[in-house]
Amino acid sequence: MHAVLVTVYLLLVTPYTTSWWAAGSELVMNPKQMCKRARRSKGKMAEICNKSRLLEHITTGIMLAQNECQYQFRHRRWNCTSSKKSIKKVMLRDTRETGFVNAIIAAGITFQVTRACTKGVIGCACDKRKNKRKNKRKKFLTPEQDWEWDGCVENIEFGIKKSKDFLDTRYKKRSDMKTLVKLHNYVAGRHAIKENMRKECKCHGLSGSCSMKSCIRKMPSFREIGNHLKERFDGAAKVIAGNDGQSFMPEGETIKPPSRFDLVYSEESPSFCLPNTTLGSFGTQGRECNETSPGEEGCGILCCGRGYHTYTKEVQKNCRCEFIYCCDVKCQTCNESVRISTCS
Repeated sequence: MHAVLVTVYLLLVTPYTTSWWAAGSELVMNPKQMCKRARRSKGKMAEICNKSRLLEHITTGIMLAQNECQYQFRHRRWNCTSSKKSIKKVMLRDTRETGFVNAIIAAGITFQVTRACTKGVIGCACDKRKNKRKNKRKKFLTPEQDWEWDGCVENIEFGIKKSKDFLDTRYKKRSDMKTLVKLHNYVAGRHAIKENMRKECKCHGLSGSCSMKSCIRKMPSFREIGNHLKERFDGAAKVIAGNDGQSFMPEGETIKPPSRFDLVYSEESPSFCLPNTTLGSFGTQGRECNETSPGEEGCGILCCGRGYHTYTKEVQKNCRCEFIYCCDVKCQTCNESVRISTCS
């Protein structure tokens, strides 16, 4: 899995050139090799590569993103497979799938680095927001409404900065269409966290009266971030190059220009119905499907109209469980027939 993360990272931060892949698999599979050149140079990438704890949490963020991508796409024809042969080809195109992967990777790095900062395992500044409500405003508030920020909150700006340093640095001097789309989706991934942070408060006062509250801003769970970006994926906007050569615009004149929160793409996705090594598609033959569902996991959609096979399989499950005082639960093991459908 570690090798897969390095592969995803290199796909994301390396310009889209086929010649790069001729460098060989050793660089792709070895994070130390990946940072060798950067450490000898100057700049933000060299700084990250020389900070092993920070690089460790960035790698963990990529792993988090990869796992969330596989969860969100588990029922789709392209299921965010971790195979480097597939994801390499998929990332060479500017499809909706590519946009989602770029966004979730940027979000994963931001999330993990911010969390590590909050826990104090990497050096970072404290985001202090004390006494946000000034005393002159308190006279208009009831005790139940009165609150103030409490100490250090999750420093999302630090996480965003390190995500930018790691992913965006190579593209600062480029303005081609692929770069513009990539950088936009990076931003959308980071904002999926920033714009969904929530306030959590604790009550203070005699006998739990809650006469005063102290509050902090916390990130949502990463599953919530993944759900949010999946919704953005479903409503992603197709864009074309702008007339100035340094921007993009919606493909249709009646389509609203995408905001920084939206995902964008410039190429239509393949169907992913059949195996195609050029497109990174493994096809959907043999994939399990739900014969009663009309959705993405349904046999009609997932199997691309080719039909499906159904068979029964015996599985063992706990049954006839009873509570034993105190404090145990004992169950028997029962065989159960399960109906399984797979795409033809």
